[in-house]
Amino acid sequence: MESAILNRPKRRQVVLNIHSRKYHFIIDLLKNYDYVQIEENDGDSKEEIVANLTQAFKELKLLKEGKLEGRPVEEILNEI
Repeated sequence: MESAILNRPKRRQVVLNIHSRKYHFIIDLLKNYDYVQIEENDGDSKEEIVANLTQAFKELKLLKEGKLEGRPVEEILNEI
């Protein structure tokens, strides 16, 4: 039985912190290369932040009422 080995090109990730006045120039420059994939991340939207905070407050209320079981801080810190 023969097996084929696929030679896939390895991908690497680069994070760039660019001054805002040069941002569009650098992005336009990088878009000219077909081997560059650009993923823009402007952070969470205001709606996402509000939704996350609302969910957090609901969970906190349930914890205080004893309807939701919490985890010890030590356990959470050990995961980091």
